[in-house]
Amino acid sequence: MNLLFFLTPKQDVCVLKKDQTVRQAIEKLRTSRHTAVPVIDCEGRYCGTIADSDLLHVVIEHESPRDWERIPLHTIVKKNLNPAVNVSTHVDDLLQSATERNFVPVVDDYGVFIGIVTRKDIIRYFISEQKKASKAV
Repeated sequence: MNLLFFLTPKQDVCVLKKDQTVRQAIEKLRTSRHTAVPVIDCEGRYCGTIADSDLLHVVIEHESPRDWERIPLHTIVKKNLNPAVNVSTHVDDLLQSATERNFVPVVDDYGVFIGIVTRKDIIRYFISEQKKASKAV
């Protein structure tokens, strides 16, 4: 099975640009209701993931919303928080990654972000396959 079967393409994913500010990230997370989102650079390469807890630390350290407007995301993004997998990654490796996080960022051979695979989509697929197998018996 191909990893692309599970892929939610980039245009359907809430992403942030690394040069956006903490305040913009807070607004995006608030309106999207996500707790973490991928961060990309101006060329579309995956830079890491920003989580609401990362933003909370900034808010605690810099109480003024004016400060939040001056802090770029690239200064707080954590690349190792949610490492991306290559589009050619074997599905078994993808499943292992998905057990540890809610979504797995996917990049092409040039490191360009192409989308995510969510744990929810993987679970739905296996539930569907389980139901098909049960009906076949």
